Amino acid sequence: MKKLKSKLFYINAIIFYFILLLISVIFSSVFIEQYANGMLISKFASNIKSSSNIVEVVVDDFSIQKYAWPWEKDKLADLLDYFHSYAKAKVVGFDFIPQSFETVMSPSEKKFISQVGKMNNLVTGFIPEILHNNDDEEILKDFSKRFSLDTELKTNISDSPYDGVKIASNALRLATKNYGTVITDPAESSGYLIDFTNVIKIGDSFYPSLALKMYMYAHNTNKISINGESIFVPDTGLKIKYNYYEGTFSNLIRYYKPYGNISNYTYPVISASKILDTYTALSKGITPQKYPELYDTKKSDCLIDPAYFNNKAVFIGGNMSGPSADVLKTPMQIRHPGVDILATIYNNFENNDSLNFINFWTSLFIFIVLIVSAYVLIMKTKFLKGLVSIITLDFVYLCIVFVSANNGYLMSYATPIFCQFMTAVFAYSFKFLSESRNKEMIKNAMGKYISQDVMKDVVKNIEDLKLGGKRAIVTVLFSDIRGFTSLSEKMSAEEVSVILNEYFSEMEPIIRKYNGVINKFIGDAVMAIFGEPIQDINHPQNAVKCAYDMLKKVEYLREKWLFEGKPKIEIGIGINTGEVFIGNIGTETRMEYTVIGDTVNLASRIESYNKVYKTNLLVSSTTYNYISEIADVIKIKEVQIRGKAKKMDIYEVLRIDK
Repeated sequence: MKKLKSKLFYINAIIFYFILLLISVIFSSVFIEQYANGMLISKFASNIKSSSNIVEVVVDDFSIQKYAWPWEKDKLADLLDYFHSYAKAKVVGFDFIPQSFETVMSPSEKKFISQVGKMNNLVTGFIPEILHNNDDEEILKDFSKRFSLDTELKTNISDSPYDGVKIASNALRLATKNYGTVITDPAESSGYLIDFTNVIKIGDSFYPSLALKMYMYAHNTNKISINGESIFVPDTGLKIKYNYYEGTFSNLIRYYKPYGNISNYTYPVISASKILDTYTALSKGITPQKYPELYDTKKSDCLIDPAYFNNKAVFIGGNMSGPSADVLKTPMQIRHPGVDILATIYNNFENNDSLNFINFWTSLFIFIVLIVSAYVLIMKTKFLKGLVSIITLDFVYLCIVFVSANNGYLMSYATPIFCQFMTAVFAYSFKFLSESRNKEMIKNAMGKYISQDVMKDVVKNIEDLKLGGKRAIVTVLFSDIRGFTSLSEKMSAEEVSVILNEYFSEMEPIIRKYNGVINKFIGDAVMAIFGEPIQDINHPQNAVKCAYDMLKKVEYLREKWLFEGKPKIEIGIGINTGEVFIGNIGTETRMEYTVIGDTVNLASRIESYNKVYKTNLLVSSTTYNYISEIADVIKIKEVQIRGKAKKMDIYEVLRIDK
C-alpha cells in the first residue's frame, strides 16, 4: 500500500508538471515570444546599415499643405514624369493604388494612365481578391499572362483561396508594365510586423510583391524556383526561406538602422512637394542647384537635382498624419511608414540579408536541454549553487541568442527561459514536498525506535544537534515482568515476541497519556521519564498515576491471556524522583538521547524490591513527598539498597486518589 501511494505521488507530480509545462509553452508563445522576437530584431538583427542606393519620395504633411489633398491624378502623373523625363532611376516603386476612375475618364485620369504606360521601370501595386466566380476569368487570364512569374515548382503547393485581382481600371491594367502585390500579413498578437508576403498564388499562377518585382526588374529576370522550403531567383542567387499559408509565401523582414538623424526612416527621404517643385522648375528650364546630402523639406526653394536618383531604386509612398496614415507597428517603431517597410524588403533582396528562425528540431533540443538542466541542477545541488548554475547557463544561452540574431538567425529564448523558470518553481516545490514527505516518513519510522517527543525535540534543534545536555529534576519509572526469563524458556521466540509486543503496545499509550516518554525497552522492562523533554511540573504525581493505570491494564491482559491460553504475568514498578543529566550521550556519529545519574539507578533498584516484598508498585521517599496527598501507602522502613551506604525508606502504593 505504501509503495502504491509513493508511485501515485510521483505519477501525479509528473502529470502536474507536464500540464504546467504545456500551459507555460502556450502562455509564453502567445504573450511573450512575439515581444522577445521584436526585441531581437530591433536590438541585434538590425545592427547593419541600409543601402545607399535606395531613396524614398514621400507624400507627407508638408506636401499636402502645399498642394491641397486629395490630389488629382494629373498631380501623380507629374510626380511620375519627373522620374521618366528627368531622373534616371533604376526602378521606381509606386506604393499608391489609385481608386475611383470615372466610367468616362477625365483628362486628369487619361494623363495619369498615359504616364504609367510610358514607364517601363515603374512597378505599381495590386490587391488579390477572393471572388469565387468566373466574371473576371478573361481578365485573370490576361493578368496571369502578362504579370505572373515564370515559375519552376519543385514541391506540391496547396490550392490558394485567391482567384481574382482588384484593379481600379482596365485601361490602367493594360497600360501598366509591372505589377506587384501589396498584401500585408496580419500582425502577430504583439502587433509587430515581422514578416511580409513576397509571393502569392492566385489561381494557378504566382505573383511577386511590389518589392520583389522591383528587385527582379532591376536584375532583368522574371524567373523563380520554389522547393519545399525556399524560393530561389536563379539568375541572381537570391534565396528566400518562406512560410506558406493559404496561397501566400511570407518571409521574415530584416530591418536596418535608421538613416542619419531621420529617426523614423531607414533611407534618405524627400518630400513629394519638392519633386513637384523641381518638376515645375525643370519644365520652365530652371536648372536645380547641387543637391545636398539630406534635403531640408522646409526650404521652399529647395530643388532636387535629377542626377541624385541615377541608378537608384526609388519608392514613392505616403506618410501623412491621421488615422488613415499608411503606417504599421514594427519592432523598430510604433508608426513605421509602409513605404519604408517596402524599401527595407527590397534592401533585403539586394543584399541577400536573410533573417530566419532556427529549425524546429534545434529549438526543441535547446528547449529540452534548458528544462532538463534546470531540473537536474535543482534536484542534485543545494539551493544557492543550483540557482547560480541556472543563471550562468541562461547568461551563456542569451549570449548565443544575441550573437545568432546578429548573424541573421532568430532563436527562441523567452519560451525556454520562461518554461525553465516554471520548471524551477516546480522542481523546488517538488523537492520541498518530497523532502518533507521523506522527513515525515523518517520521523515516523524513527519514532518507532525513540520517543516521538524526543524526535520532535531533535528535529526542532536539528541545526544544533551535538553531544551534551543539561541537569534536570525528573521522575524515572522502571517496570519489569516477573519471572519473564522462566516464561520465555517454555515458549518459542515468536510466541514471546507476540506477548511482549501486545504488552508494550498497551503500556505505551498509558505512559504517553501522563506526559511520559519511553526512553528505552530493556528486554521485558520499560524505562520511562516524566518531566523531560515534555515539561510537566506535576511529573511525580503523573508518574505514579501512570504506574497505577499500568497495573490495571495488566489485570485486564491477565484475564484476556488466560482466556487465550497464554501464561499469567505480573509486573513490578519502581519510581524515583531526583536530579539527572539528560541529553545526547555517545559519539559525534552515534548518539542516544537518555538520562544518567544516581536517580536512574535508584529507580531500577527500587523496582527490583518488588520481588522481595511481593509488591507491585514501590516509590522512593523523594517521590512520596510529592504524592503523599493523593496516595495510600505502606512504608517499608530501613531498606538496604544495593550501592547505598545508608538504609532508606521506600513506600508501597496501594491506591491512588485521582
